Amino acid sequence: MSDTKLFFLVTLLLSFAVCASYSLSSYAVTYYNYGEFHFLYRELFAAILGIFIMWGLSYFNVDKYLLTFGLIILSISLFIIIILPFLPDSYATSAGGAKRWLRLPKFSLAPLEFFKIGYIIFVAWSFSRKFKRQDKLSFAEQLYIVIPHLFVFLLIAIIISTLQNDLGQIILLALVLITMLMCAGGRFSLFTIALGIFSILGTILIVISPHRIKRVREWWVNIESIIHSYSPNFTLLGDVADVGGQVQNATYAFYHGGIFGSGLGESVVKLGYLGEVHTDMVLAGISEEAGLLGIVVCTFIFLAMLFRIFKIAFRLRLNFYYLFCVGVVSLLGFSFIINCFGETGIIPIKGMAVPFLSYGGSSLIASCIAIGLVLSLSRKVVMK
Repeated sequence: MSDTKLFFLVTLLLSFAVCASYSLSSYAVTYYNYGEFHFLYRELFAAILGIFIMWGLSYFNVDKYLLTFGLIILSISLFIIIILPFLPDSYATSAGGAKRWLRLPKFSLAPLEFFKIGYIIFVAWSFSRKFKRQDKLSFAEQLYIVIPHLFVFLLIAIIISTLQNDLGQIILLALVLITMLMCAGGRFSLFTIALGIFSILGTILIVISPHRIKRVREWWVNIESIIHSYSPNFTLLGDVADVGGQVQNATYAFYHGGIFGSGLGESVVKLGYLGEVHTDMVLAGISEEAGLLGIVVCTFIFLAMLFRIFKIAFRLRLNFYYLFCVGVVSLLGFSFIINCFGETGIIPIKGMAVPFLSYGGSSLIASCIAIGLVLSLSRKVVMK
């Protein structure tokens, strides 16, 4: 029997997402002249489909088909990512200066969301073959194992940065790869080398992109303005005009919500002050309407979900399955952290969805596929 507690926790998060999509999308509905329940119906359909996918995949034969399934997803999604820039606008939707969605009848598909699932399966399989929990390899032997993965990641980073123009997803995949490497048995020295390489790569991608430099400048000026408000003698090095309005309005949403929130449907920032409030900035919207209490509840449920996956991972005997679960935890957990830190101004803001909570069918379905595979693995262990 699969882990029913994990299934229930994810379903609960999806329920919150459906409510948030309806409550926080009122301005978008008016601006784009959609029907009142446009976002509600679409998110509800995606949530129900995601629940059925999780239930169906919980019976998936991972022993025979997990690797094949992962390679198929990886290959198809990578192919779509490569051909998207060459498709006409009627078949590809643009965002952030790049074509990121494949437009199909009645819905759009973001191939990068599914690519991440295939990549995790591939890395888990590869590391499980090279690393053994009981073996202690020398630094040179481990470096020999990791170098091909770094070259593969570099190729992926080039594809994503040039064709998708999405540094946030590159950072996310780098964090997932490093976490899986350490859990596979990699030495700490390998961790520092990989972190150094990824940091240099990230810095280069920021420096060569004007809009990324602008985001960093907005973030830094916002940090300076906060310090200046507490210490008037602090000298501002940046221009106040560069302060990021998104972060300021998100901060206001957190403040205005207080402990118990302003009430469902009573958000102020969603009225055009905070763009993408039902998608990438959903935590700020939930905080304003449900308050600190609502954010704490959502975070607690999210952490409980990650804990259940970790619990399954450490009870699995095969290293392949263990590393896959670790990859899923890393993918979901770091996505949540990056989004949360961006909305609160701790790091430069990134357009990254909150798993299960942000509006968006591709992210939701991809996350449900990952959870469904974890549920199928949970059938191999005794859960309490």
